[in-house]
Amino acid sequence: MQRVRQPLLLLLSSSSLAQPVRLRTLIVGGHEAKPHSRPYMATLKTEEGYNCGGFLVDPQWVMTAAHCFDDMTVVLGAHDLSDIEDCQQVIGVESYHIHPEYCSFNTSNDILLLKLAFKAVLNKYVQPVRLPKSSSDLPGGTPCSLAGWGLIDEYRKTEKLYETNITIYSRQKCLKFYPVLNDGMICAGSQQQLRDTSQGDSGGPMVCNGVAQGIVSFGNDFPPGVYTGIAAFLPWIHKTMES
Repeated sequence: MQRVRQPLLLLLSSSSLAQPVRLRTLIVGGHEAKPHSRPYMATLKTEEGYNCGGFLVDPQWVMTAAHCFDDMTVVLGAHDLSDIEDCQQVIGVESYHIHPEYCSFNTSNDILLLKLAFKAVLNKYVQPVRLPKSSSDLPGGTPCSLAGWGLIDEYRKTEKLYETNITIYSRQKCLKFYPVLNDGMICAGSQQQLRDTSQGDSGGPMVCNGVAQGIVSFGNDFPPGVYTGIAAFLPWIHKTMES
């Protein structure tokens, strides 16, 4: 499998989008999460540092965005990346499973599964998150949350896990912002305040009612953002993990 470093900016194929969209690496309008309140969170370390997030879905599997693909090590059980916490588990990646139809040009099928070199030790700091059981669309207005270690404004980076709350936009409303939206994508954001992800949080989970429903993917410089809809990929996910 060829390893390709993805650019920060992607131009979508629709001419109706005049502005480039950005891969998402920043929590906007968030606050520091309670330490270890999200035991499924993973941070992915490359030679360049911590560039993406991910989340544990099985003791030996982590899910992230395909555009994060690189040589990486998975860190579980972390809250403060500037501190070597005793609860952290650092695990190498045995194999990378990128969706076979991933397209870097328009960020379709932006999903990647990482098989860990060995199973994580499950405890109160490290636990998998539940996945959807059906492929049904989430109704507009569904409350969800995001978390990540990316930038918290244009110039300031945090070493601690930040989080924020958002809501799902209806597919009809999403299409006004992103005409290229397809069935494997969801968009969400705050309709009253500037809350979203942006540059550093790519690959992290969008969690709704305790279930990981989306993967942070891309967006404009303002909400809503676009997330890979995990429910649309359940057959591929199960087939990959079982094989």
